[in-house]
Amino acid sequence: MSGSNAIVCTPVTADRWDDLVAVMEGCSYARKCWCAYWYLPNKDYKAGWGEANAATLRSRVAGGEEPGVIVWVDGVPAGWCAVAPREKHDRLNRSKPFAPLDDTPVWSVTCFVVRKGYRKRGLMRALLQGAIDHAGSQGATVLEAYPMDPGERTGASELFVGTQAAFRDAGFEEVARPLPRRPVMRLNLAAD
Repeated sequence: MSGSNAIVCTPVTADRWDDLVAVMEGCSYARKCWCAYWYLPNKDYKAGWGEANAATLRSRVAGGEEPGVIVWVDGVPAGWCAVAPREKHDRLNRSKPFAPLDDTPVWSVTCFVVRKGYRKRGLMRALLQGAIDHAGSQGATVLEAYPMDPGERTGASELFVGTQAAFRDAGFEEVARPLPRRPVMRLNLAAD
């Protein structure tokens, strides 16, 4: 992890928890959310705003799950992408707009966090590639995402789900559009 602008992306593990904390603490919203939004019912998520939401993610990581990837720039933890089997995401599984399209077992890419000072460097795309590699190494055959198709009035705070263009550039294809600016995109990892 050395050299000028060396970018390395690896799964979060218990021994990398402090690196994930550094990423989350470097982003005002993430330090309260901790990607618990996708794992918890809304009541629990709102009640846990902050440390309790961190505990939700920490317990998954401490239990041996690798629910996402961290990107380092020159040895500094700079970003995070949440990716895990869809069935682990309580809110996603109960979502009407993002209800399962079929019986295909998918892994879901749900969140991106990039620390202040590391934004606008293309790290979303590095994180997405890391998520693809990680999911594939864990046996995932299909990745699914629910990005934003940004318009004129899209604020930066809406892009935590990623952009349609970043997913398209990584080979994802739109398979549904349940909301006007929120496509469902898939990448078949089992393709030749």
